[in-house]
Amino acid sequence: MTTNLVIMGPPGAGKGTHAKEIATHFHIPWISTGDIFRKHKAEKTELGKLIESYIDKGEFVPDSVTDRIVCERISQSDATAGFLLDGYPRSIPQAKVLKAVLAEANERVDAAIYLDVSAAEVKQRLLKRAEIEGRTDDTPEVIDHRLEVFFEATQPLLDFYEQEGVLRKVDGEGTIAEIAQRLLTVMEEIERN
Repeated sequence: MTTNLVIMGPPGAGKGTHAKEIATHFHIPWISTGDIFRKHKAEKTELGKLIESYIDKGEFVPDSVTDRIVCERISQSDATAGFLLDGYPRSIPQAKVLKAVLAEANERVDAAIYLDVSAAEVKQRLLKRAEIEGRTDDTPEVIDHRLEVFFEATQPLLDFYEQEGVLRKVDGEGTIAEIAQRLLTVMEEIERN
């Protein structure tokens, strides 16, 4: 049985913190588009330079680029039992591409987990992360822009997965342990279905 999952939430919602545990729980790879993008940036590939030009402005990488990267990644052998996508899809067109690719293999997204965190909490977390990690994409101006773009693009996506019957909203505020416990409850529910 495959388990194909999507984890969503605003930048700084804790997706990376919790995705590893979820992936381990289901014995599937955690596929972070952000990590893939940062790897290309660090290696200064042509794709990395293109990606950097978008990320540094707080904009999303175009669908054509992201779709290609994700579809290539989920076709790899370690993803045959499923996967956890982190950072994809971020738009309805991306969600439809993913749905079509999975349908070709008689599969689907089994659950879209949304970490629900307020904009104020996210901004505070990102500024702290920028301080600790020295990330150039976490300036106050870029954070505001990323949040605006995120919430604008994400509401339709939440509606899409709600209509698909796979949306699971999880309160993403509180301690890491509290959030992990809420996620465990959702994971057990996914396993039962």
